[in-house]
Parts: sequence; C-alpha cells; structure tokens
Amino acid sequence: MGFDWSAAAGKLEVTTALERLDLLADPVAEVVRSLGDDRVGATEIDPELADTAAFCEEYGSPLERSANCVVVAGKRSGEVRYAACVVLATTRADVNGVVKRRLDVRKASFAPMDEAVSLTGMEYGGITPFGLPDSWPILIDPRVVEAGAVVVGSGLRRSKIVTPADALTALPGAELVEDLAR
Repeated sequence: MGFDWSAAAGKLEVTTALERLDLLADPVAEVVRSLGDDRVGATEIDPELADTAAFCEEYGSPLERSANCVVVAGKRSGEVRYAACVVLATTRADVNGVVKRRLDVRKASFAPMDEAVSLTGMEYGGITPFGLPDSWPILIDPRVVEAGAVVVGSGLRRSKIVTPADALTALPGAELVEDLAR
C-alpha cells in the first residue's frame, strides 16, 4: 500500500486508484494516471449512498475527513467564470464572500447541476477536484489539508477517491484559500 487510507476510509477497502482506473470518470482517470501517485486510492460504493451524509453513515468514514467539491460560477462583463471549491463536509464554502472576490465577479453561486455535469464530464454527486478543466482555479480550504487523508468524489457516484490532502494541492490550478469555508 502506498498510503494509509484507514483514517478516512472507515470500513471501505481501498486500493491504489492506478490499479482501478475503471472506478474513475474519464477525465479523473486521465489526471490520476498522469500524476502516477500510488497514494491516491479508489474504492467502490453503492451509488445510492454517494451523498456525503449517507456515505459517511454507511461506511463509517468521518465527516471531518470527507471533502466536498462544488462548482461555482459568476459573471463579469458577460464572461462566465468558474471555480471549484474543496471544503470539508463539516463546513460550507463562502461563495458570496471569499469565492466571489477570488473570481472577481459581482455575484457567485453554485453552478446549475446540468452545467456542472456537462463542463466536468462527471456525474452529479461525484464531482471531484481531480480532472477539472485546466482553466478553473481549484480553491482549497486549509482545513482540508490539515485533515490529512480525505475522501472525495471519483467523478462517478459508484466510487470514491481516498487521498492524502497534499495530492489535492498538487493539482493544476490548486490554491489554498484562507477563510474559504465557514
């Protein structure tokens, strides 16, 4: 094993994602393959339990080690600007404060589901920081990194990624943003 996933995995059996690319959405698999980091793990789950609260309850994964990735959109001079926000499940992204200022838009809000799914090539409820469009900033709350190992989506509802949080900060466009979450 390349990494001890147990603190975040609960009762899930995790294997390196490089050996289970079939559990990842295509853009996610492409990035995981290019990173070549065997500390990034993957595990299969019941797709009906992909939503964070149900997932954590069923599999014994701590909420404080589950990181949600939300797609935020805002407009400036007719141009739509997107960002992904990665925050712990115990917090919420400050969309109309920190994110709005970072995107330099008048108003920011969660991107509509169909838009987020179309732009990411991922399933709703499985969107992850791995494999997002290169032009998007990936805003990460420092508490995610402090958590150590975290669970994030895999791009599909039928699986999850369990990863050291520092692998998220190594993704293209990733930046730690103080006060991103409340």
